[in-house]
Amino acid sequence: MAAPLEFSSKPRFLAALSDSLIMIRRSSTHIIRNTDQLLGTFFQPIMFLVLFAAVFGGAIGQALPEGISYLDYLMAGIIVQTVAFGSTTTAIAVCNDLQKGIMDRFRSLPMNNLAVLNGHVVSDVFRNGISTIVMLLAGLVIGFRSSASLQDWLTIAGILLLFTLAFSWVAAILGVLAKSVEGVQWLTFVIIFPLTFASSAFVPTEGMGKYLKAFAENQPITQVVEAVRALILGTPVGDYVWLSIAWCVGTLIIAIPLASWLFRKRSSR
Repeated sequence: MAAPLEFSSKPRFLAALSDSLIMIRRSSTHIIRNTDQLLGTFFQPIMFLVLFAAVFGGAIGQALPEGISYLDYLMAGIIVQTVAFGSTTTAIAVCNDLQKGIMDRFRSLPMNNLAVLNGHVVSDVFRNGISTIVMLLAGLVIGFRSSASLQDWLTIAGILLLFTLAFSWVAAILGVLAKSVEGVQWLTFVIIFPLTFASSAFVPTEGMGKYLKAFAENQPITQVVEAVRALILGTPVGDYVWLSIAWCVGTLIIAIPLASWLFRKRSSR
């Protein structure tokens, strides 16, 4: 006679936390074992940094305040762009789980399905953190210098953490809504590309047209970029820090429950 199945009697919160940790390990293992993704994580941001600094540095550097090099100005924009485009990994991973039937297997287990989303989002935070560190080290090699204090760097880390979480949860929504991996790649690109390039990430907004400038100065990418840039350069931060935090927290308040509801609905089919 078969032995009866015994399920854990942990409180729901602890059980959900345990499931999430397992899914974080699963997602992180996938990233580590995916050589193409690792190459993109480390080399793509460095390539953007070097190319933008070399191609646009001479022209745009002349329009910057005295004493600020284009490389120093650019660093914040490249970091934020890397985090934004890096969230595509979450969207693709969520879409893959839904498309390849792995959720059918997970449903047969006594686990919290939302742990899957938590795993993808948190592993995305780790990956973007490593990518940012590698990019800063590469920047130091080619001449990047910062006057930020330890407190400034901790503030930068906090802002980037919130921004990564916000974009990753939005990406999770796109991953649930997309019908295919190709579709989710196109969808994330269409959303992220105009937000990053129609911002102050790479050029000052002063030279933009009236309507484009109004959009660029009042969208979340610019708020985060300007907050990080001011902290890196040691210039006045103005309202950018609290505005960037407000954008990120507001996005999380909407995106987390929406992603959870959509994922639960989609995975139960």
